Amino acid sequence: MPGAGLRNRIAAVPVEVLLPGSADEAASLYGDGDGITVFAGGTILLPDIAAGRLKPERTLMLQRSGLDWFGVENGVVRIGAMVSLASLAGGAEPLLAEYAAHIADSEVRAGATVGGNVCAPTGRESQRGDLGAALIALGARVRSTGRGGERTEPVEDFLAGDRSGRLVLELEYDRAERKHGATGLRRRHAHSYAIANVAACESDDGLRVGVAGVGGTAVRCRSVEQSRDADDVLSDVEPVDDAVASAAYRRRVLPLLVRRALDQLEDA
Repeated sequence: MPGAGLRNRIAAVPVEVLLPGSADEAASLYGDGDGITVFAGGTILLPDIAAGRLKPERTLMLQRSGLDWFGVENGVVRIGAMVSLASLAGGAEPLLAEYAAHIADSEVRAGATVGGNVCAPTGRESQRGDLGAALIALGARVRSTGRGGERTEPVEDFLAGDRSGRLVLELEYDRAERKHGATGLRRRHAHSYAIANVAACESDDGLRVGVAGVGGTAVRCRSVEQSRDADDVLSDVEPVDDAVASAAYRRRVLPLLVRRALDQLEDA
């Protein structure tokens, strides 16, 4: 529960609260997203509100929207935007479970959601969006609505675009036989913070490699996919400095992590 100070800050801000009872109603209330703050798990929003960095006027609360489901339909795995990271960590998809289980801590994972992780804005002192590497490697697609209507697009395209006017409804990827490799480096403090995450999947459709935790968003590493040379990752990714690690350190370790992930594919 929020402390007294946080409750007072929230109470002091006049907020119009929208409580959709279905995904369709959530999409309708969201419209083009103008002036709306989306509240999913709140693990990013609540600290920003408490610090005075965010003062929402219209808040779309998704807790009753029916977007907290997970299933398989016609060979396609579908994950609702409100599925928690804790649920994902205990799920049947080993690659996603492996990444979800190491994000932040158990308290954050219980509240944080898949949609929130994908839509997370660039962090001030550490990188966000840890699931991005695994989602890219799996060939995941994002179904969202907002300006321009509903669309489904590859997760790497969604991450590279302007997410501010989009409401994520679900993620999906094709269920297929695939080998995967996953490596990462994290700094532990009160939470577990990403220095770099690498995921690679290989199926009949070819090789896919995703990197997260080194910059503002996760990136698909097409150069590595084509050459299978781990050093080529630095052609796809530009590491940044933050409070967790320096860009120079990330440049040194990232090719090593990519090489490990590729080696895991060879050993699978």
